[in-house]
Amino acid sequence: MKIIVAPDSFKGNMSAPDVCSVIEAGVLRADRSAAVYKIPLADGGEGTARAVTEAAGGRFVKVPVSGPLGGKVEAAFGLIENGRVAVLDLASASGIELVRREDLNPLKASTYGTGELISAALDAGARELIVGIGGSATNDGGIGMISALGFRLLDGKGEPVGQGGEALAKIASIDTSGADRRLKDTVIKVACDVTNPLLGPRGASAIFGPQKGATAELVKVLDAGLARLGDAWIKAGLAKDVEQPGDGAAGGVGAALRICLGAAMESGAMLVMKYAGFFDRLSGADLVITGEGMTDGQTAGGKLCSVVARESRKAGLPVALLSGGLGGEAPALLGAFDYAVSISCGQTSLDAMIRDSRRDLGFAAENLIRAVLMGRKISA
Repeated sequence: MKIIVAPDSFKGNMSAPDVCSVIEAGVLRADRSAAVYKIPLADGGEGTARAVTEAAGGRFVKVPVSGPLGGKVEAAFGLIENGRVAVLDLASASGIELVRREDLNPLKASTYGTGELISAALDAGARELIVGIGGSATNDGGIGMISALGFRLLDGKGEPVGQGGEALAKIASIDTSGADRRLKDTVIKVACDVTNPLLGPRGASAIFGPQKGATAELVKVLDAGLARLGDAWIKAGLAKDVEQPGDGAAGGVGAALRICLGAAMESGAMLVMKYAGFFDRLSGADLVITGEGMTDGQTAGGKLCSVVARESRKAGLPVALLSGGLGGEAPALLGAFDYAVSISCGQTSLDAMIRDSRRDLGFAAENLIRAVLMGRKISA
C-alpha cells in the first residue's frame, strides 16, 4: 500500500511532524511493506512557516521581537525560493501559546512583534510574504503590527494611542506618511481559513475574544474599539468597509493586512498543501490519513482535515481521520471522511489523554491498517 500521512498538529501536544512519525510507526507495525509518505501540514496557524519552509527546502531566520504582553521572544521566519519569499507565523511573535492562560488580556496584548517580524523579513531581502495568522493572543485590530511598520494611530489631540485592545477606543485618525515604503513593492498572501468579518456577532471580538480572555462586557468594549478603527481606515481613504471575509481573523489582523498592506487572503490549508507537495503525491496512492488534536463541528466546515479529505476524494482516494477527540454530529463527520475515530483509549481526563497520546495514536494507526488488510482478505 502507498499511504499519505497528512495531518495537522495536535495543538499543545504534538507537532505535525511528530504526528506523522507516530502514525508511520503504527502503519508499519501492521504492514511492513507499506510505503508511507509523510506530509506535515498546517492551515495558517502555528506550524505554517515550518511546514512550508521545510517542504520547500528553505532556511529559517531567528529574530528577537516584542511578545504579546511586552518583553522579548524569539520568533522566526522561513526563506524559500532563494530568499525571495518569506514565510511567517503570527503565532511565533504574537501567539496565544506565548501567554500563560491566567495572564491572557486582550486589552494589553499587542501584535507589535508581528510587525517587527515582517520588517525583519523585508530586511532579509524578501519581496513576497506568506503570513499565517492563526493562534493569536490579540484583539488589537493589527494596530501593533502596522505601528511597527511605520503607521501612526493617533487620538483626537494627534498623539499616539498606544498598544493593545485598550488603545482602540482612543483612535481618531491614521497617519500613513511614515509607512515602510518597501511594502508597496511586496506581494503579501495571508494564509487563513477564517471568514469572519471584523465587527458584530460574527466578528473578531464576539467569536474569538473569549478564548483570549475577554468577558462578555469586554467583548462589547473591544467590538466598539474595532468599529472606531474601521471608521478611521475609511476616513483615511484606505478602505470602503470592514466586512470582507477574513477581516476578523486574528483579532482584526486580517483587516489590517488587507487594508494597510494590500494583502490577499488565501485558504491557509490549500496554500500549505500546495507548497508541501501534497497534490504531487496523490497519484498512485491507496489511502490518505489525516488527523488533529480535537475534531468538532467546525472541522467538516472547512478546517484543514476536511480540506485534505475534500481534495483526496476529488482524486478518488479514501480518507481516514485519527483525532484526539471527536465532537460534532456523526453524519457531518462521516460525510467528510470515510473513516473517523477518536484515538482516546478510555482516559477520563485531558491530562491523561495528552500523556498517552503518542501510544494511542500509534495504536489507532496500526488498528486502521489492520482493518484495511482484513477487508482485503474478506473481499478476496
